[in-house]
Amino acid sequence: MTIYFFIILSLSVFYIIIQTIYTEGWKALSIWNIPNDFQPKTKISILIPARNEADNIGNCIESILNQTYPKSLFEIIVLDDFSEDETAELVNNYTKNNLTTIRLIALGNYISLDDTQSFKKKAIEIGIAQANGELIVTTDADCVVQPNWLMLIASIYEEKQPKFIAAPVNFYQEQNDFERFQSLDFIGMMGITGSGIYTKIMRMCNGANLAYPKAVFEEVSGFQDIDDHASGDDMMLMQKIARIYPNDICYLKNQAATTFTMAKPTLKSFINQRVRWSTKSKGYEERQVTAILIGVWLFCVSIPLTFLSSLFLGRLFLIIGFGQLLIKMLADYRLLKTTSTFFNRSDLMQTFMKSSIYHLIYIIGIGFLGGVVRKYEWKGRKVQ
Repeated sequence: MTIYFFIILSLSVFYIIIQTIYTEGWKALSIWNIPNDFQPKTKISILIPARNEADNIGNCIESILNQTYPKSLFEIIVLDDFSEDETAELVNNYTKNNLTTIRLIALGNYISLDDTQSFKKKAIEIGIAQANGELIVTTDADCVVQPNWLMLIASIYEEKQPKFIAAPVNFYQEQNDFERFQSLDFIGMMGITGSGIYTKIMRMCNGANLAYPKAVFEEVSGFQDIDDHASGDDMMLMQKIARIYPNDICYLKNQAATTFTMAKPTLKSFINQRVRWSTKSKGYEERQVTAILIGVWLFCVSIPLTFLSSLFLGRLFLIIGFGQLLIKMLADYRLLKTTSTFFNRSDLMQTFMKSSIYHLIYIIGIGFLGGVVRKYEWKGRKVQ
């Protein structure tokens, strides 16, 4: 019993410390604003991998065309990943209207369906090889961006010369509490992402909003040696670049740099997404990231185990279980309150109590599935 108490205490202290680091690191991270005298000169290639995105690709392209960044300095390359709908046709309609800033590259012209299971990485590699820009920017076909998105990315790149830029991704247009839970959770993840990069304890990012010089991608040989996972075009690449340039990874902290996408509408699609994210943790080069994720998972697992123990070992364990739950909720609240306020989404805190229960179940379940699942569904394919 003494050992169990020690384990619970250690995990609780760990969780308090790690959440405090995230919260304080996010507060310490400076907001980046476009300098008043900024005159952009960087040529940018925006890569958009797309598979069966006919419902979304138009909104994505229109939001990029609406940029304040000079159109002469950016190109859009849509990478059609064997789409079975009208994605390619919709993109081609833009090029027919003399919008020369847009190109369509079909993966089917370069690889066959049997050549790889890392289709997104392969698409990005092919796109970068044909990109004319100095700076590669990636987003997803189901995202929309804000007018100053490229100006913010280009300005921090030209001023600070980072080798890798991570920027915010958030959900929007939620329809129910399940989607609001996802939005609140994701906003917390943005705080962890920014703080993790700033403090260098946990480098994370999201492929829906990244930028890096084409020359750096080529210098690290792209996705070579990390292409055995279907996903990982974001964090695995970032950590690969950080190995050579540990002090040149930055997070673009500005609400106007956020890309927006929709929360998953069903439990099945949500689980598939989070299992995909969880399984790639096995391939992280920075082992402290995996260690932190395991520590958080163990703390969350210990909470229901303590409550269960109270059935056999008495009321003391029931009190300890409530204590652990309170620790988690208070630590989470500080981080979520801070980040939701920054992103002008304080309204999501109204669901905090309910979302806390969802979050505990989600961390335990997805953490377990991420350790045992070998294959999952992504874009209509079974991959691993």
